[in-house]
Amino acid sequence: MHMARQLKASGLTWKPRLGDRFAIPDRDLDEEMFVLSNMTIQVHDRPEGRIIGFNGTTEWALDDVEIDETVWLPREDQLRELLGGTFRALERDAGGCRVRVELLGAVVEFPAASAEEAYAAALLHLLGAAGVAQSLDDD
Repeated sequence: MHMARQLKASGLTWKPRLGDRFAIPDRDLDEEMFVLSNMTIQVHDRPEGRIIGFNGTTEWALDDVEIDETVWLPREDQLRELLGGTFRALERDAGGCRVRVELLGAVVEFPAASAEEAYAAALLHLLGAAGVAQSLDDD
């Protein structure tokens, strides 16, 4: 969940879809992973904002939670999609995985223990570069 928190802090916004995974930190649920589903966990649009409702599940202590209180746990395919046209390759070896992206003509590699971690590291790098570019534009 550490990488997911970093992605959220870097400005990555979550547009919830069925099958998305998420966590609810700081409520003694840090180790739990939830999945949006048609039947048990759904996103509801309310006048006060979007909430995630728990419908008759074993999560009896939760009726609903605001999206801002959750942390999206993107899957490998979602992270790859977010890299868009910068993504060049994913390589696996005995040491783990490595994602290559191209940014402004330079190829950068991100090694990690898993593919999801390597994709997340690459995305954090891109979000950081976009933030730097945005702050330069603001000057």
